[in-house]
Amino acid sequence: MAGITHEFPLDGLLKVAGLARSTFYYQCKVSQNADKHAQLKARIRSVFEQHKGRYGYRRITSAIRHLGTRVNQKTVQRLMQLMKLKSLVRPKKFRAFRGTVGRMAPNVLQRQFDADAPNQKRVTHITEFRVGERKLYLSPVLDLYNGEIVAYETATRPGLRDVRTHDQKGVQEAGR
Repeated sequence: MAGITHEFPLDGLLKVAGLARSTFYYQCKVSQNADKHAQLKARIRSVFEQHKGRYGYRRITSAIRHLGTRVNQKTVQRLMQLMKLKSLVRPKKFRAFRGTVGRMAPNVLQRQFDADAPNQKRVTHITEFRVGERKLYLSPVLDLYNGEIVAYETATRPGLRDVRTHDQKGVQEAGR
């Protein structure tokens, strides 16, 4: 700012900018002050990098406190946002498959996925997807004759009960 004030008077610049004289001098004073959180920022970055970006502000706060420094969790959160440090969140995978431990249905189709008439062969699959904060499971019943979905069921938990009841009561038929 010192370079431009040699060419133009300060009062004129403040008038054009719409700033009060006190605001200008306050900002000059604040900009000259040293960053009071510089040491904490360095410690946050150190812990963040030590844990390969996997720690969020809560765990970083805990680690810094464990090192003997009193620090507020909200301060760590705010400083991490200023420093653009964001923890990596690994997606959680569906792990309900147990391999040979669970029950396996008999292989009736023997990889013969074509049918000569409707309703001879039907197959289903349970698919997990996230809606908001909840997981939902969709289990459609597919007729192998024409690839039409003849029924489906949604549930909040996966289970064999869903698969077995598609031909029985309680199933929503597609198109109705």
